[in-house]
Amino acid sequence: MFNLTKLEEIVNDQREVFHRKDKGVERLIDFDRYIKTKQIVILSGIRRSGKSTLLKQLSDKLKEDFYYINFDDERLIDFDVSDFDSLLTVWKKSHQSKNILIDEIQNIEKWERFIRRIYEEGYKIFITGSNAKLLSSELSTHLTGRYFKIEVYPFSFKECLIFNNIDFKKVSSSNRVKIMKAFDDYLVSGGFPDFIKYKDEEFLKRTYEDVVYKDIITRFGIKEVSSFRRVSSFVFSNFTKKIGYKKIAENLEIKSPISVRDYIGFLQESYLIFELFKYDYSLKKQFVSDKKAYVIDNGMRSVVSFSFSEDKGRLLENLIYIELRRRGCNVFFDKGKNECDFLIEEKGKIIEAIQVCYSLNDGNQEREVAGLVESLKKNNLKKGTIINYSDEKVINYDGFTVNIIPAINFLTTKN
Repeated sequence: MFNLTKLEEIVNDQREVFHRKDKGVERLIDFDRYIKTKQIVILSGIRRSGKSTLLKQLSDKLKEDFYYINFDDERLIDFDVSDFDSLLTVWKKSHQSKNILIDEIQNIEKWERFIRRIYEEGYKIFITGSNAKLLSSELSTHLTGRYFKIEVYPFSFKECLIFNNIDFKKVSSSNRVKIMKAFDDYLVSGGFPDFIKYKDEEFLKRTYEDVVYKDIITRFGIKEVSSFRRVSSFVFSNFTKKIGYKKIAENLEIKSPISVRDYIGFLQESYLIFELFKYDYSLKKQFVSDKKAYVIDNGMRSVVSFSFSEDKGRLLENLIYIELRRRGCNVFFDKGKNECDFLIEEKGKIIEAIQVCYSLNDGNQEREVAGLVESLKKNNLKKGTIINYSDEKVINYDGFTVNIIPAINFLTTKN
């Protein structure tokens, strides 16, 4: 059992640190919705994406009426599920509350049993975690129907503009220049809050290494560390491209494609990368087809992998994909005679098709439009969108409407 006096000291220390924490730029979420609901609120995302800061912002809405603990603390390394009763005792000694905030809960095995118990006792619970599968499997097993999950990503472009005191709603030529300059930086540098604040590339490298070693290699007990790191580097270098486990295994001289599949699964669980499936009515075909890989943040990708000038198109595609995920879209890609970057599915039906390219010109417009229109035909849609750097126009192609819009418009005019 954890020493009660020591636990009380840690809880009080953490409360003081949490109280002093800078609440930063308020994230663009519906705070009232998540505070008023009786459901458990899960904040899930990669390390240093702002989960704890968002928890701080939620706590401010609770006006100091909450209990708090952070399990990403070496002093709590021996804490286990049997110690939660002691934790409740410590909390209740200080004051009475029905709101509980817990950071990095995945560090405690069988945490979900405690959460379910206190939920049934009427507590309002906010928790954060950095492992997608761990959280989802425990939640689906023990807490089905009792929670909301918010996936926390690095700053959106809107949030970056707010951080830099740029009004994205103001219409003027001088303000447009500011927004475009900010976008040029965001495209390459990404949106990790601390990197935007300090512009320290070492921060991005350290964050990547912390995820790789603490959240993956250590947690999953990976023995072939060199092989795993080669797979991670390969995916970061080949982001937005189709990947096949067998081909990666052959290229990197790894014995088994199953190992590659597992490594990529670990990278996904820790929010470093995402696999995008080809859309097909057959789920089996979706799973066996090659996937496309995207990474959590362009800035992190830029510092941990080789970059070239022609990467801007891939950086833009990656940025748009992450934005679609941030908006909660169910995304696929389409591949027939041509290719369409993103299909948005809702209730079993494709509702939108989006193509992304950095610039449209005589050399690529026919190909980009043809890929989009092929998907429009296949899914009985009449219009589609091409997101590019700066062009804005509408064209008609084979009876279909193609809206060509600047990335800035897409990123600032939708929620």
